[in-house]
Amino acid sequence: MGSGWMNIGRLLATALLAALPMAAPAGAAEAPAFRGAIGQFTPAAEPRPAPTLPFQDGAGRELTFADFRGKLVLVNLWATWCAPCVKEMPALDRLRAKMAGSDVVVLALSSDRGGAKQVEPFLKKHGVEGLGVWVDAKGAIPRAFAARGLPTTILLDRRGHEIGRLEGDAEWDGEAAVALLRHYLE
Repeated sequence: MGSGWMNIGRLLATALLAALPMAAPAGAAEAPAFRGAIGQFTPAAEPRPAPTLPFQDGAGRELTFADFRGKLVLVNLWATWCAPCVKEMPALDRLRAKMAGSDVVVLALSSDRGGAKQVEPFLKKHGVEGLGVWVDAKGAIPRAFAARGLPTTILLDRRGHEIGRLEGDAEWDGEAAVALLRHYLE
């Protein structure tokens, strides 16, 4: 009978420990809970460096995410053929306008093989003129980020480390998106 009670005691102790909230690592900032699609934002278990692969701007200059160090970078992985991506482009443009003057960069990175020649007229046609043209024509960066589909939006901290992501489209111009970015700016 003694060993049976010991086993029950161990089970209870294990269950109680499992029920206790785990402390976040020192210095980790947990995002507050948000409603709507922004509520699907998932903080990274551990910040990890962004890929070092190059991409191009509208003028054909090669850049990497390291070129944006010191800024909070919202990287939206998208393509012109992706219906949910097309739907959220105007909202991303409005978010960029709302965050103007802050240390936030909204970087909509297209995976279109046609490059800037395909992306630039597409954005203009849809009235999206403030985001700029950013292209990864080889589609290597979504693979390097292990994106499961498009759109996927990844938030990079000021050191260029992924601190979270949202898979699927969202209302990026809403109050919840602005609050999310302000949370990570602090």
